[in-house]
Amino acid sequence: MESVYENPLISRYAGKEMCENFSDLNRFKLFRRLWIALAESEKELGLEITDEQIAELKAHAEDIDFELAKSYEKTLRHDVMAQIYAYGDQCPNARPIIHLGATSSFVNCNSEIIIIDRALDIIKKKLVNVIDKLKNFALEYKNLPTLGYTHLQPAQLTTVGKRATLWLQDLLMDYTSLSELKNKIKLRGVKGTTGTQASFYELFNGDGEKVKALEKSVVKKMGYDKAYAVTGQTYPRKFDYSVLSLLSAISQSAYKFANDIRLLQSMKEIEEPFEKTQVGSSAMAYKRNPMRSERICALSRFVLSLPVNSAITASTQWFERTLDDSANRRIVNAQAFLAVDGILNLYMNVAENLVVYEKIINKRVMAELPFMATENILMECVKAGGDRQTLHEKIRVLSMEAGANVKVNGGENNLLDLIAADDDFAAIKSKISEIVDPKKFIGRAAEQTQEFIDEEVIPVLKETASLLGESGNVSL
Repeated sequence: MESVYENPLISRYAGKEMCENFSDLNRFKLFRRLWIALAESEKELGLEITDEQIAELKAHAEDIDFELAKSYEKTLRHDVMAQIYAYGDQCPNARPIIHLGATSSFVNCNSEIIIIDRALDIIKKKLVNVIDKLKNFALEYKNLPTLGYTHLQPAQLTTVGKRATLWLQDLLMDYTSLSELKNKIKLRGVKGTTGTQASFYELFNGDGEKVKALEKSVVKKMGYDKAYAVTGQTYPRKFDYSVLSLLSAISQSAYKFANDIRLLQSMKEIEEPFEKTQVGSSAMAYKRNPMRSERICALSRFVLSLPVNSAITASTQWFERTLDDSANRRIVNAQAFLAVDGILNLYMNVAENLVVYEKIINKRVMAELPFMATENILMECVKAGGDRQTLHEKIRVLSMEAGANVKVNGGENNLLDLIAADDDFAAIKSKISEIVDPKKFIGRAAEQTQEFIDEEVIPVLKETASLLGESGNVSL
């Protein structure tokens, strides 16, 4: 057992790819890529930087000495300067030109945006795989009637597949939001200490066109084509709020799905996967608790709480910047992505392994359907020559009797038997089973499911086909 706290988002929930994306190793490699891009661009625009210096920087782009950097930070109390010193020790010839004209936010902000961009790619991949798995589930069960619920009370019938389209639609909205956010991503660029580019303006002897060219060059070398037109010292912290809001939205969708599965599992209609050796309860050995769905809800609740944090950070940035965002953002941004990564791992796992108990679903339908079918029975009797008002009163009385049999006596809903035994309904006695066929009470649920998937889901899956094929792994 470790003697120090371990973040469960890393040790239990998030996937390896997301954890590596937010690692110090990845972040500091990006620092060095940015310093190389800056030096190369400055050289190309006429500053006295040699090919040998650039080559030296590239030779040590990835062999980061963490212990050396830590020792520098203890004395300097500045994490970026510690990295500059450690890099400079490895590149003594290039040391004088590392970070030339830049401020810490050059590496901090640009690297953070790149890390977030990559994290969104990981989320996108998992999101579309969840959509794909729910699509398969919806199609498989598009014709299976089930009780619909409003206010958690039995309502008109729907189908199991149609209900799944509600989960799918939430995720499609998230996919659209994610795509829009991705299309708007810009680097912070090369802006200097307060965003005026004054240091670079000085380096290039007042040549503003070269300063503009420098920023375009660095941004392009980092794989992007856009930078914020204006900034203070940092990129706008409202960007973080947009990111956290998206992650919150995905968590809302997952929470809704997982809550529905928890309710359905309590009804014994649909269950999440339960392994042969899995223990549901330390006390009650028979239990099959919906552990995965409960974990989705737990992690989602955490993410839902985070956007307000980013909102406060964005609204309290004094003038060109203040540093009270730094420690906060190290925690909030990374942990939000780690949590959503874990949520989608679980969502994939549950969605592709759902167990449907059709007989239980039908039994619950048939316990309620007789009440729903009374108007159809009434219409058929009237068409056979019966008096609508007399039959309506008969059905009311028999319905009360059947309701009492269920609620008072604990018996089955025997309304159909009572109707069949009444002479006033003799004309439709042989048709009752046909009249109360559940498939006659689902409206266009099956057609809606197929149309929705064909028109809205399939196009998304086609455009992301190269991302499909993932499975959700639940290690603990």
